[in-house]
Amino acid sequence: MAVVDSVVDAVGGTPLVRLRTFGAHTESNILAKLEYMNPGGSVKDRVAFQIITDAEESGALVPGGTIIEATSGNTGMGLALAAAIRGYKTIFVMPDKMSEEKIRSLRAFGAKVVITPTNVEPEDPRSYYCVAKKLVEDTPNSFYANQYHNPSNPKAHYTSTGPEIWEQCEGNIDVFVSAAGTGGTISGVGKFLKEKNPNIRIVAADPVGSLYYDYFHSGKLTEAHSYLVEGFGEDFLPSTMSFEYIDDVIRVTDRECFDGARKLVRREGIYAGGSSGGAAVACEKIAERSERPLRIVTIMCDSASRYLSKVFNDNWMRENGFLEGPESNAIVADLLSRRGHVEVVTAAPERSIREVIGMMKDIGISQIPVIVGERIKGIVGERDLLQRLVGGDTPDSAIGEGSAKFAIVDPITRLSMLPEFFGRDQTVLVMNDGRLIGVITKIDYIDYVTST
Repeated sequence: MAVVDSVVDAVGGTPLVRLRTFGAHTESNILAKLEYMNPGGSVKDRVAFQIITDAEESGALVPGGTIIEATSGNTGMGLALAAAIRGYKTIFVMPDKMSEEKIRSLRAFGAKVVITPTNVEPEDPRSYYCVAKKLVEDTPNSFYANQYHNPSNPKAHYTSTGPEIWEQCEGNIDVFVSAAGTGGTISGVGKFLKEKNPNIRIVAADPVGSLYYDYFHSGKLTEAHSYLVEGFGEDFLPSTMSFEYIDDVIRVTDRECFDGARKLVRREGIYAGGSSGGAAVACEKIAERSERPLRIVTIMCDSASRYLSKVFNDNWMRENGFLEGPESNAIVADLLSRRGHVEVVTAAPERSIREVIGMMKDIGISQIPVIVGERIKGIVGERDLLQRLVGGDTPDSAIGEGSAKFAIVDPITRLSMLPEFFGRDQTVLVMNDGRLIGVITKIDYIDYVTST
């Protein structure tokens, strides 16, 4: 590489490396773009520099200004690098689940870091989104980077990351996989690659607890829950996430992300964090499901150096239950097979409460998914219908779309994931190729694990 004027000019041009262990038992090739080799240690350098450049050109950011952002750390690092060069002050708001390494790294650049609670709703005034907005209101000459709703975010990947991948692969790509947070990477790269070849599949990796998986598969915003892996997944829909470019969303657990990250470091020599581990696991799942060899490209989002006190700390892993022995390999398909064929009964929103209660009594079930076409809209149970009747509805009232207390899984989802859903009082619905093929209850799960 030629001499550049500053670290800003050193962003991009990251290498693409073939993984040797992930998917090695398949005929597919998985290629990883090492974005942690950017100057700030993550893919977010591209976004940060694009945001600042566009803001300067538009006049939204002026000399002596203060950049404010709600960040999990990586975008903040990119903004801090650029701010150091261009003379801006920075204030970053972070959830309290973020690693100490990230917080200290930002403060090393002279940034002010404000820590907020993780387990609050996005609209709660204590959330890191709301705190950031309040700081913008109270800080003169400030600029809100707002990566969740700033079109500069996907633009950075449409103009740089996507073209780099296309050129490095010489157009030979079957699937692109990315951990989905703000949606900027997968939307920008996805848009570029789809314009080059609409047959390229774009797949998002989403952690259990985030809402993307259920929203993509049902069209309904289910309740998000806390999870430990950092840097991807969301509890609301950012406008920078464009589902029009996404063909599928694959769910990964905290444990899969952490085990994947440790495997990347120890067996691939790739020094990446938990979201990268999740993306690599998602790639492997795609390779395992495919009936033909695929060329799969993914993003190694950030550096493992930001997680040494957590993911790569055996004590932390043990305290959080991730080093208690190998996870069971049993999958949802195993449970369905052992249980035998059970007819899946559904109802349309216009069916009456009286009709649905009759269906439940005749078949001996306590809950029914609500379906429009092949789209799951919600689920109704005995308790829901009783509350409706007590609340003033008549037996002839339509059931409507029901509640969002459900979780969607596929047949190859590990059974060890199901207790997380049952613990949130969610009904587990099994989808395969866009069709609802099963409903799993707590007793189904208990029966399976006690008989194996």
